[in-house]
Amino acid sequence: MIITADIYKQSLKDYSNKNTKLSREVKAGKLFKIINGLYETDPNTPGYLLAGSIYGPSYISFEYALAYYNLIPERVSTITCATYHKRKKKKFDTTFGVFTYRDIPDLAYSEEIIMKTENNYSYQIATAEKALCDKLYTLSPLNNYDNLKNMLFNDLRIDKEEFQKLDVDKVEKLSSLYHSTNVTLLAKYMRRNANE
Repeated sequence: MIITADIYKQSLKDYSNKNTKLSREVKAGKLFKIINGLYETDPNTPGYLLAGSIYGPSYISFEYALAYYNLIPERVSTITCATYHKRKKKKFDTTFGVFTYRDIPDLAYSEEIIMKTENNYSYQIATAEKALCDKLYTLSPLNNYDNLKNMLFNDLRIDKEEFQKLDVDKVEKLSSLYHSTNVTLLAKYMRRNANE
């Protein structure tokens, strides 16, 4: 269970030095520090369940979500998350894993996010389409379909069979929210292929 330092200290009404008691609980292995002011009671909690509590608002996206949906073959150990209006990338190296956070456009942020619940934890993750749009948004602009295909299937190593399962309508809807050459190109490329 995730617990903040403030909430934990409120439960220590009988202790005069609440900070000392908190430190002792950490040393005794009863609480496990995630970041300053945030603790977890179970050291075996998977990192992705904690991502939204570490820095937010945020949801899991980019490479971690692409791997989750089997769109890329690599196992991704860094938990990659999307934020908005933060204006700079953040990285947290914790005992529960490495977490990175980076902005996407405000308008696109709230679209195509799935809320999942697992072992009494809730977390948010992008749909497969959104994760791919988020990733392409972060890359240098591409100017034609050949460059896009090279980026998708050679550089990112997107699985072609899984790519064919993506919903072109979702990508087209998203493309208007990013104001990104790459995301617009992706939507056009997918629509052209769907019509062939």
